[in-house]
Amino acid sequence: MRTASQDDVCDVPCVHPEAVARVRSALPDASCVEAASTLLKVVADPTRLRMLSALNIEELCVCDLANIAGISESAASHQLRLLRAHRLVTSRKEGRVVYYRLLDGHITSLIGSAIEHANE
Repeated sequence: MRTASQDDVCDVPCVHPEAVARVRSALPDASCVEAASTLLKVVADPTRLRMLSALNIEELCVCDLANIAGISESAASHQLRLLRAHRLVTSRKEGRVVYYRLLDGHITSLIGSAIEHANE
């Protein structure tokens, strides 16, 4: 009987040079990989993911986001500054109230896919 670790490796050593060349040429450059990795780290925080998930449903003000995330308004503002700095959210001011929404469709898809995958 094979163990799980045996199932993770090839039975014979082989390299498929054409496949390796195709994939290497299509990979993003190092700076793009680093930026994507940083973005995923920012999203990986449970409080920020809760806030992003809420914004995936609708635009919300800081007070409402704080309430939903179960944190203070000050903590919510701090998290939102970080999310804005990483181009995940954008804001608009209406009178004395600041509303936040996800920046674009890429972020909407990312958050929706992550939640959908977790629910499977």
